[in-house]
Amino acid sequence: MTKCANLSNKNLNFLDVFAGGGGLSEGFIRAGFKPVAHIEMDSSACFTLKTRMARHWLYKKNREEIYYNYLNRKISRDDLYQKIPKNIFSSVLNEEINENNIYDIFESIDELNDGKINLIIGGPPCQAYSIIGRASDKTNMKNDERNYLYKYYALFLEKYKPSYFLFENVLGLLSAMDSDGELYLDKMKALFKKTGYTTDYKILSASDYGVLQKRKRIILVGKRKGEKDIFPEPDMWNPDVKVNEALSDLPSLSAGKGSDKPCRLKKYKGQWLYQSNIRNDDYPVTLHRARPHSDNDLEIYTRAVKAWNNGHKRLNYSALPKYLKTRKNETSFIDRYKVVEGDLNSCHTILAHIAKDGHYYIHPDISQNRSITPREAARLQSFPDDYFFESETAYSNRGAVFKQIGNAVPVLMAEKIALKLKEIW
Repeated sequence: MTKCANLSNKNLNFLDVFAGGGGLSEGFIRAGFKPVAHIEMDSSACFTLKTRMARHWLYKKNREEIYYNYLNRKISRDDLYQKIPKNIFSSVLNEEINENNIYDIFESIDELNDGKINLIIGGPPCQAYSIIGRASDKTNMKNDERNYLYKYYALFLEKYKPSYFLFENVLGLLSAMDSDGELYLDKMKALFKKTGYTTDYKILSASDYGVLQKRKRIILVGKRKGEKDIFPEPDMWNPDVKVNEALSDLPSLSAGKGSDKPCRLKKYKGQWLYQSNIRNDDYPVTLHRARPHSDNDLEIYTRAVKAWNNGHKRLNYSALPKYLKTRKNETSFIDRYKVVEGDLNSCHTILAHIAKDGHYYIHPDISQNRSITPREAARLQSFPDDYFFESETAYSNRGAVFKQIGNAVPVLMAEKIALKLKEIW
């Protein structure tokens, strides 16, 4: 695996549109690409991006002790930011991309970069294309404005004419249709072609690139010239590693326990956490604090883990004793209580829904009897332990943090795509 935060390659840069908490960007930075700007409407995610850009800048300047002090809560976020050049933070644009401000965004980007932009990456919010999102909406999400954010993406392509672009989204994009019955994917490809790009897409699974998670995504690549395939081959460099290894060295917690302060890791004799650049013994580990749960949910969690341990059986909500049922609907989402598959080499997909409750992400260790923490979720998304997820006001608003983690592209997967693209550039 490559070392983290290599910013030495100044020849290839990128613009991250709909950047979220920065998983896709982090993978490209690891591969040697330099970010020009990140555009993101969520203010909490923008603070996360700023903090990560601060970490990269400090790494480059051999001043990592400042970031270390921040994670240890010896200095505040304001103190950290005051030690970083303003242009580093001005590259994070906290903007909603729409018809009223897109040209202002272009102006801000041009002030940051007066040369060519080589690559544009990112994908619009996926809720409007997702199968679950459509199933829960009366109009099948056909009136959702997010369906048409790809049109603004095309304006970025038209303006900057990068050699390549990379558009990421959920599998539901393959079947999502507009009110005329036309596939959004077909409309996207036609628009991108009109803008000057030939496109190709593949369904990539994160588990094929070292991530301990069954996460499948559509990766649509556009190129102005050339016919080379830039999709990375599967790289099963960790076939024998189980999901439990990603959780094994974190302190054991019961529901509601843990602290906002950094935690001490247990001794670790394995290799995967180092090979994946997740564990870094030089930095403290943050955001390992467990949600509180009701006694009712804790009993259900215990039953769910026992069922999984007894032949990998899933708990059926409708089969629970009546006194444990708190929901009237017993016919849909009967697997709403789900255990993370600790004894397998990949777990089910980490989704942004984890911000609402932890029932779909029960820790596999029955003695802990809780849902997973933000740090555990981040590890399953292959974020390094020194990646700090911010929120707008509080030190670590759990909902804002979980949302960023659940929406992210796994870092290892992004890195493999970036390395392949760099190889054939």
